[in-house]
Amino acid sequence: MDELGRSPAADLELRPPKQARSREAWQRALDAGVALLEEDGYGAFTIAALCDRARVAPPFLYARAANKDALFLAVYEHGVGRLRREQEVFADAARWAPLAPAELVRAATAEMLHIALRHQRFLRAIVLVSSSHPEVRRRGSRYGQDLGEGFARVLRPRAAAMTHDDPEAAIWSCFATSFAAAMIRIAYGPGFATPNAVDDEDFVRDLGETAARYLLGEVVR
Repeated sequence: MDELGRSPAADLELRPPKQARSREAWQRALDAGVALLEEDGYGAFTIAALCDRARVAPPFLYARAANKDALFLAVYEHGVGRLRREQEVFADAARWAPLAPAELVRAATAEMLHIALRHQRFLRAIVLVSSSHPEVRRRGSRYGQDLGEGFARVLRPRAAAMTHDDPEAAIWSCFATSFAAAMIRIAYGPGFATPNAVDDEDFVRDLGETAARYLLGEVVR
């Protein structure tokens, strides 16, 4: 609580617009915020730039969010919402059920990585700012866990084929390794920590093969 008895969380609360015209302007502001982050990172995220791009006035934004940080977190959730909609593919049991174990592991790993890579410009800004922004780090951790649960849900039916005493722990270890590799690549570029950078498709294929070998042992294609 501050000296006025307010919770810090209260400063991050949003006041969604009620009228259709205002909702459209708010949508433009959120889209503009994501675009600013994608193009030039968090340093480009200013009220002036956002107003200019979304064609709104500062009072409109401050009527929705108490401060820049609340506005940034609203944009963060808007951007992450796009990723969450794509990861609904992991809930489509019919898509995954026909696949043999090795094919399933490769396909699920590839899907998870492709979601991240399709949004890598947005994620780069988020990952880099998370080191100095505890709330972004907390929300990013929650998003990662949700994505991991989708990945695990797809692989659990093949647990009997896995060469581990604890398949659940192995699945999560596999996800964490692949997810971390993707975030490092996105944040720092494909040449970070390796003398032989590969393109995105080779990166996805190599991690899929690594995941299959880790979970299932020696795999014959």
